[in-house]
Amino acid sequence: MKSRSRVSTSIRAVPSSAAEMKNYNYYSHQSNNGALAGLLVLLLPIFCPNLFAPLGHASPSIFSEWNAPKPRHLPLLKGALQRQALDGQQSDLWSPLPNQGWKPCVDSTKASGLPAKSQGFIQVFLDGGLNQQRMGICDAVAVAKILNATLVIPHFEVNSVWQDSSSFADIFDVDHFIDVLKDEVSIMKEIPKEFSWSTRDYYATAIRATRVKTAPVHASANWYLENVLPVLQSYGIAAIAPFSHRLAFDSLPLDIQRLRCKVNFQALTFVPHINELGDALVKRLRNSPGLTQNVAEGYIREKTKGNLSQGNGKFLVLHLRFDKDMAAHSACDFGGGKAEKLALAKYRQVIWQGRVLNSQFTDEELRNQGRCPLTPEEIGLLLAALGFDNTTRLYLASHKVYGGEARISTLRKLFPLMEDKKSLSSEEERSRIEGKASMLAALDYHVSMRSDVFISASPGNMHNAMIGHRTYENSKIIRPNMVLLGQLFLNKSMGWSEFQEAVQQGHKNRQGQIRVRKPKQSIYTYPVPDCMCQA
Repeated sequence: MKSRSRVSTSIRAVPSSAAEMKNYNYYSHQSNNGALAGLLVLLLPIFCPNLFAPLGHASPSIFSEWNAPKPRHLPLLKGALQRQALDGQQSDLWSPLPNQGWKPCVDSTKASGLPAKSQGFIQVFLDGGLNQQRMGICDAVAVAKILNATLVIPHFEVNSVWQDSSSFADIFDVDHFIDVLKDEVSIMKEIPKEFSWSTRDYYATAIRATRVKTAPVHASANWYLENVLPVLQSYGIAAIAPFSHRLAFDSLPLDIQRLRCKVNFQALTFVPHINELGDALVKRLRNSPGLTQNVAEGYIREKTKGNLSQGNGKFLVLHLRFDKDMAAHSACDFGGGKAEKLALAKYRQVIWQGRVLNSQFTDEELRNQGRCPLTPEEIGLLLAALGFDNTTRLYLASHKVYGGEARISTLRKLFPLMEDKKSLSSEEERSRIEGKASMLAALDYHVSMRSDVFISASPGNMHNAMIGHRTYENSKIIRPNMVLLGQLFLNKSMGWSEFQEAVQQGHKNRQGQIRVRKPKQSIYTYPVPDCMCQA
């Protein structure tokens, strides 16, 4: 009886009269309309994504616009918008670095040549983004050299954050890579048929005798000789996974150190179509700003083939890594209010299960320690204080900005001539790299290396890679003083003139001056003295 009663209460009463039937049909119709409307709202972003993209370049969701962050440093922003940069100051900013007494010398040590017999094949599986992969490739070549082994072109894992499945050959010129290193290390595109069973899937299924997964971070050369060489000699092949930061920066022979730099600065070049598109973007940045307005119609592509391709305008590259991953990991407050704090806290809990050490500090403590990435507004104020004005051509190198156009609108007010790869190229030109985070990062890397000035909004892999590569080329790079800036932005009573003077004083020796590598520091960030000689 209880069961029957429960069922009867779940059934809607059937109308017994014509009037009741009319009302029933009306409310039923209204309910169905409401349900359809709700379903339409849910499906609209899927079927009409363009409606949810802003009229800017950063492509955020429309939902991020609902809680658009307001400027946090309004008095400084007003001062920056009214600034008048001196001609001399602008000249100093754009002037190239003087000769600093160092030159590249990766080829000055005579190559020891290939061994008479290879000890076997080395496989490595690399994760992370483009710049982590670059470091892993350099280390893999060095390990192969230490072991007198043959390196198989490294395998790239699917990127866990951006779900990028790009391979080595999708990003880097494999033939050039092998040719530059042919006198140093034996490299094969694929393993021989007798080792065809040794795939990524093979190592994923279980613990195998040929897999080495105990390599410590920053392992010495002796560790590889003692732990990996016996595997090679027994099986003819060894797979080292994981292989991120698995070779020490210190106590290695000079020829190994210079080999790592030779890989990084000479052997690793991007595939031709990335370089060609990068060169086109650089030409467009150096030409008149007005010429970029008709890229989609092919106007620029025709013009850059002719005389206008010789433009000599200067431009600055800003690497703005301000995605949700970075924002959540920093545990700082970025002015998005309670909703943003809750969203980042939830993301932090899901991705890292709450393991964010910074979260034990207050926002003020983190900023005093220089541990908060600069927001687009803050990096814009830094550039304005250094002397860059609203005529500056600025190229924005970034994957996806957390908060989208709402977050970068203040930066765009300060630098209206700001461009990025989407504003400077057509969909057709980007068709081979669209949706591929590592290939898009490679395009930004190419443009960054050809800029007059480079600056990054926060320390990270791209920041470190550019410091190293541009040091090697003696190109200007501005290194933000994060501790100073954190403290300045906490001072809400500071006026523009005082802020500008403090910024300029604090960045006098942070514009590309050579820094000699200290023990345990990365050779890829500080190539002096291992890979550069005194001129």
